[in-house]
Amino acid sequence: MDKESKEIYGKDETEDLYFEPELILKPQNTLQVSKILSYCNKENIAVTPRGAGTGLSGGALPVYGGICLSMENFNAILDIDEENFQATAEPGVITQVFQESLEKKGLFYPPDPASKGSCFLGGNIAENSGGPKAVKYGVVQDYILNLEVVLASGEIIWTGANVLKNATGYNLTQLMIGSEGTLGVVTKIVFRLIPKPTRDLLMLVPFRKLEDACKAVKAIFQKNVTPSGLELMEKDAINYAVEFLDESPFPIDQNMEAQLLIEVDGNDENTLHKECETIMDALNPFECGDILYADNNQQKESLWKLRRSVGEAVKAQSIYKEEDTVVPRAHLAELIIAVKEIGLKFGFRSVCYGHAGDGNLHINILKDDLSEEAWNNEVKKGIIAIFEKVKALKGTISGEHGIGLVQKEFLPIIFQEKQLALMRGIKTLFDPNHILNPGKIWPD
Repeated sequence: MDKESKEIYGKDETEDLYFEPELILKPQNTLQVSKILSYCNKENIAVTPRGAGTGLSGGALPVYGGICLSMENFNAILDIDEENFQATAEPGVITQVFQESLEKKGLFYPPDPASKGSCFLGGNIAENSGGPKAVKYGVVQDYILNLEVVLASGEIIWTGANVLKNATGYNLTQLMIGSEGTLGVVTKIVFRLIPKPTRDLLMLVPFRKLEDACKAVKAIFQKNVTPSGLELMEKDAINYAVEFLDESPFPIDQNMEAQLLIEVDGNDENTLHKECETIMDALNPFECGDILYADNNQQKESLWKLRRSVGEAVKAQSIYKEEDTVVPRAHLAELIIAVKEIGLKFGFRSVCYGHAGDGNLHINILKDDLSEEAWNNEVKKGIIAIFEKVKALKGTISGEHGIGLVQKEFLPIIFQEKQLALMRGIKTLFDPNHILNPGKIWPD
């Protein structure tokens, strides 16, 4: 195996971490996966399943060497069942390719992470991904009916049934979703689909105060409107994205601390315009700047491109740690105030953005010119303080990025030892030799 391949498969999008695999295998069918896992289980060889490598928590990093099991050859959409609003696909299909294939038939798979143009369906399942549409339509777990899974022993099972209702035994399908490749390797996926909305309206709302942008989220929902997208970007996030893309779809007022990107969708344009009017009423108490309405599809695409590029743009500025916090959305303003205060206390700068409608705040802590001692010690103290605040607000430490490698030491902040013991017991039941994605999720 050449050095270049090892470098590609030894990292993902998590900070600047790198762990070199000893061997990279790219099976092409379920039987090959079964034979690989059966052998590795008998020989006690670590196996790290890998999708597209777009993860942000180190879930695909082979921390114990061993085998990197790349699912990139599982890239077929096997069936689109228009009568039952279902589809069957392999885990190596790119999310956006899957969505666009469905849209041609008027069908809709809503989960749309920022990396949808490159991430795989299997990786989305491993992390229970969401994205902007989750505020109205839910996350991956809401659209999975059944999974073909290869267990650590090499045995092949189906976890459920291709039905909308299922009260037959424990829900193994939902157990697999979000398990980060620690319980089995997904080889086929059966999706539940919905009709594709035909119209949408998009507006960008600037706020003089970051806190007000967060408070406005609650106000919108209290008007009985559920946007199909409600995204927060603070000023630095927007500035970095504009610099990264070398283009700006709107004039930037540097006196505005934050922007909300608000989308409504449906099939009746008059209804959507009324929803926008209701949203405007909800924003009246806040000090907003000039609101931009996207007049055409090109402008809509430019605004969403800006939002989706923020993560890459921040990474281009500095090494950073991304904390994927989530709280009940009415507490979002409290969280962001606390984040900024904690940053001042522990000497780090943060850039915040995320899915405000879900209360899902991505907190990017930048290394900038911090010393190694400050980066490894003071920043960690700050992260612990942020997570303790998240817990106090009835939230948790990951909404869609998973625990993986970099968050596992913080799990005891959220869970009692009994809860962790139950989860470890499930892991051992599925994978008694602990060969599947070792070194992830559980605190050392």
